[in-house]
Amino acid sequence: MTSGERHTGGAPAVRGVGVVGRSLGSREARLTGAGLLTAWQDRNRSATLPHAAHEIRQAGNLDNFRRVTAGSTGAAEAEPYRGRYPFLDTDVYKTLEGLVYELARDAGEAGDARACEDFYEESVALIEAAQAPDGYLGTYFQGPDAQKAPWEDLSWGHELYNLGHLTQAAVAAARQLGDERLLRVARRFADLAVERYGEDGEPLYCGHPEVEMALVELYRETGEERYLRQAELFVERRGSGRLRHTIFPASYFQDAEPLRELTSVTGHAVRMVYLAAGATDVALERGDTALLDHLEALWDDMVATKLYLTGGLGARHSDEAVGDRYELPSERAYAETCAAIGTIQWGWRLFLATGRADVLDVVERVLYNAFAVGTSLDGRAFFYDNPLQRRPDHEQRSGAEQGGEPLRRAWFGCPCCPPNIVRFVSQLQDHLATVSADAVTIGLYAPARLRTGLLDLTVETAYPWDGRVTVTVDAVASAPRDDARAPESAPAPALVLRVPAWARGASLRVNDEPAAPATQTGPTGAPGSGWLRLSRAWAPGDRVVLDLPTRVRAVRSHPYLDATRGSLALLRGPLVYCVEQQDAGAPVDDLVLTPADLGEVRVETEAETFGTPVSVLRAALAAVPPVDGHGYGDGEGRGELYPEVLPDPEPAEPAAPPARVPVRFVPYFLWGNRQPGAMRVWLRHLR
Repeated sequence: MTSGERHTGGAPAVRGVGVVGRSLGSREARLTGAGLLTAWQDRNRSATLPHAAHEIRQAGNLDNFRRVTAGSTGAAEAEPYRGRYPFLDTDVYKTLEGLVYELARDAGEAGDARACEDFYEESVALIEAAQAPDGYLGTYFQGPDAQKAPWEDLSWGHELYNLGHLTQAAVAAARQLGDERLLRVARRFADLAVERYGEDGEPLYCGHPEVEMALVELYRETGEERYLRQAELFVERRGSGRLRHTIFPASYFQDAEPLRELTSVTGHAVRMVYLAAGATDVALERGDTALLDHLEALWDDMVATKLYLTGGLGARHSDEAVGDRYELPSERAYAETCAAIGTIQWGWRLFLATGRADVLDVVERVLYNAFAVGTSLDGRAFFYDNPLQRRPDHEQRSGAEQGGEPLRRAWFGCPCCPPNIVRFVSQLQDHLATVSADAVTIGLYAPARLRTGLLDLTVETAYPWDGRVTVTVDAVASAPRDDARAPESAPAPALVLRVPAWARGASLRVNDEPAAPATQTGPTGAPGSGWLRLSRAWAPGDRVVLDLPTRVRAVRSHPYLDATRGSLALLRGPLVYCVEQQDAGAPVDDLVLTPADLGEVRVETEAETFGTPVSVLRAALAAVPPVDGHGYGDGEGRGELYPEVLPDPEPAEPAAPPARVPVRFVPYFLWGNRQPGAMRVWLRHLR
């Protein structure tokens, strides 16, 4: 396709319609200005995407498609499969999914994404050529040297997982570019899966959920009921124990009990949230309120007992798993970047289905912390796992890689996270707002232009650094869409704004006058905390200003959370803060943060350290080495590991006040962009 034939955006990544209406797509929502999300999207387009395309070429992912084509045509002897894992095709698919958004944004221009257009065309041609006559596509299982036959190992083969990511890329290409080449490939592969595992086929499913989300979206794109039914079958069959469980137990695959009977999220974290997101799609399309209620309960339990302060999910390295309730070690947090993306995907779908503001509060926390930390400032290096603490003598590399960079890495042997970042950042505008017949709901705040057909809006804000959000009405529809009544009798369109739970004391003004909105009502007008709903006769030029106080606040953890008991952490707005060793006047392990210190914390804007304006926190904190008042110590300033507690200790002589040292807290998502060193989110408040 030539650039002149390209569309300029289209439907959102998730086209479901829920109680809040539907998400705005890239043709209707565009990030603008100098906002943080805009900067991430610019970086993604100019740096991360070209970097991913280069690394994929270097790693041989495209060669894997090429070798299948060579083997099928009887050409020279095919090269061996490049890479260790059977799901490496998805690195191509995820990168393509992000790329098509950027090509659409740059349509007709010599923009950054145009440099990757040859990658798009080459990849699409290779994918088309590699597909088997029956529709099968999986380069690990194709070719004369394949180690296993297709469909031989559903537990670890990832073939349906591959189909899922192919389908999502294909749907994106059709929606954003009007290019249906990949869609034809994906439909042939999906039809094969339906034939093999449908109503009359084998009652099996993939070891790694993902295809469920994709099949629902394929149904939304094509209207073909069989794809929705297949997604539903995969959701309902999981937990029947029909997978062959090797290496890890059934719970790793969410296969120990049916999803409807799970009492808490479990097993491999990414698998879990992908499954839940797909199940939420199914529940929304089927109107299955029982399933949706159960998914809400699973979400609430996860947030209450298994989610890190940063929104990260996954406490265990050994099986990349969620862990038990309250099992949240800081230095051993796995919190994979892909799990953060999956949690956002699930949360956005739950929001569409339920209209719950508190779900978006969590989505926002994940976005600005557990997800954002995965990418370096320059967009060319990545964290696979995301701990909340780094010990001074820590040496393990991200993603359990051997040698090389001690912090973020340019690529991984299992590089699932970087391409996932590419596709999700390209879709950020799809997660800002929704529109229904009578309301526009803004769920996440960023400078943006929103063209809804009901109210056309411009959003201006420095969020999350500043809590002021200004919404200007640019145009008003004569009557709400799908409303047959005359314009004068139709209800006034509503503007619905989310008020995060942390924003106590939020205020609202309309045209410089204090407003009295229908407070604490959901996007549908029904009662629901966390929303402000404004209904009025809007006119172009109307200006709404929402002020969300972004005060510095300290939090402690639940008493059952042993790893951070007796510690405090600082947040401001949706941002979690941390201390890196280079920003502390004493070892970070010696720092003590008390509630009394909170009043002395200063917020400052700095641009020097990270090359862009950033809000940092400054304070003078006590530095207390670990030798207690009874003299326990090992003579080297470390303190005994397990000192005895005396029943009636001798009264200690009054100690001199501990020395105070300057400390700078930086946003957690920015840690690790300088030299390696100790880092802490949680500081002890007990001496």
